[in-house]
Amino acid sequence: MAEDQDLKDKNGSEDKPLRFCMLCQRSEKDAGALLTLPGGMTVCNDCLQRSMDTISQSGFPGFFGSPDANGMPDLSKMGGFPGFGMINLGNLQGGQPQEKSEKEEIRKKEERTAERKRPFPPVRDLKSLPAPHKIKAALDEYVIGQEHAKKVISVAVYNHYKRIFTDSMDDIEIEKSNILLLGPTGCGKTYLVRTLARILDVPLAVTDATALTEAGYIGDDIESVISKLLAASGNKVEKCQRGIVFIDEIDKLARKKNASQRDVSGESVQQGLLSMLEGSNVEVPVGASSKNAMVPMVTVNTRNILFICGGAFPDLEQIIAERERMRSPMGFGAPLPAGAGEDPDILLKVTPEDIRKFGMIPEFIGRLPVICPLQSVTEQMLIRIMTTPRNAILRQYQKLLALDEVDLIFDESALEAIAQKALERKTGARGLRAVIEECMLDVMYEIPKDDNIGTVTITGDYIRGKGSPLVTIRGAEKMLDSRN
Repeated sequence: MAEDQDLKDKNGSEDKPLRFCMLCQRSEKDAGALLTLPGGMTVCNDCLQRSMDTISQSGFPGFFGSPDANGMPDLSKMGGFPGFGMINLGNLQGGQPQEKSEKEEIRKKEERTAERKRPFPPVRDLKSLPAPHKIKAALDEYVIGQEHAKKVISVAVYNHYKRIFTDSMDDIEIEKSNILLLGPTGCGKTYLVRTLARILDVPLAVTDATALTEAGYIGDDIESVISKLLAASGNKVEKCQRGIVFIDEIDKLARKKNASQRDVSGESVQQGLLSMLEGSNVEVPVGASSKNAMVPMVTVNTRNILFICGGAFPDLEQIIAERERMRSPMGFGAPLPAGAGEDPDILLKVTPEDIRKFGMIPEFIGRLPVICPLQSVTEQMLIRIMTTPRNAILRQYQKLLALDEVDLIFDESALEAIAQKALERKTGARGLRAVIEECMLDVMYEIPKDDNIGTVTITGDYIRGKGSPLVTIRGAEKMLDSRN
């Protein structure tokens, strides 16, 4: 009884103590009724049967003694336990393996560290739900620019979790508002969603729509999206049903034009996602990505799961520009409409009809009522991305060289040169790391050779390949300080 009193759930209640098998570490919920052995050890029927089978096949005559009247081994006359070393009793301390307890301590330490870094407490009820302006303020510390998108997402997430926490208060049922993010590559769609899930402390599953196929074909089934969210929730169904799913590259599911064969990875996947986006019961495997007879299944209701879809939607600008030209006035003296290449913010004028012409079916668009276009990154945005956020890439390199007791400085010309080279790559903010990695290779290789180096200044000429970084020796710094 003392062992049962020590086993408490996470909330500290003693109503339903949870026991685990000493061999496979499955709980009583998964393994069924457990057998209690001498010494307080608990074993499931499967592990006990496998152990007996292994011992019986190891060639120990008379180990089980003489059979009883029913032909079963007489366990009361069982001999010694040769071969019982298959169970490492040294790992059993207080009813739990030592490795498991160490992993539990590491997990708790990581949770305490993440708790200190959060801008506000985890969202558990309506009182702990932060207001939209607080959510946007937390996003501003990590995401540069995209003011309209951050405002839209903050309001949508705030209303979504208000809907969850007040669902049973009255007869007015609030519908779910899923979000569609539009923007070129590298504008921050995935990073925005990841940051949102981290500051709200809700489970997040990020999946790629290009791997999804219709059921029965090679690829991931649609249910695999919920399987990833369940795994991110620690296989807790209630926590999973309040999470966020981000489906990236959703534009790759556009309906193929002039296709004579069945579109198993395009329009068919859109149709399969309809019921999941709106809310349905989905059977998903626990601890696996595919369904099979050996994996237990659980039912997850997607009604309270927030779905965010994102995509670059290439050539959508031409569709919008064509629509704008048709609506523009005609005749002499009429202003000429701006083309797709002349208006960098043309995606802000997108309509559901434009997305339908791109290849998304109307039923799918209707289940994503919040359409949020993102702006293309500019040179000034790239400079701020390098320097302003908490985890800015330049601060990362400065910290790396600070471990070698070297100060790293980027002057204004270097920042402008890096931003210009990143824009030439046309990969958005992703191009920044590629440019900086290329330019900092020689610096990171040569600096640790000399312990006398105190400061390294990166200039614009060095980024453009026309010069070298400015290096200051520690002794020279002291002399300069004394003269001043």
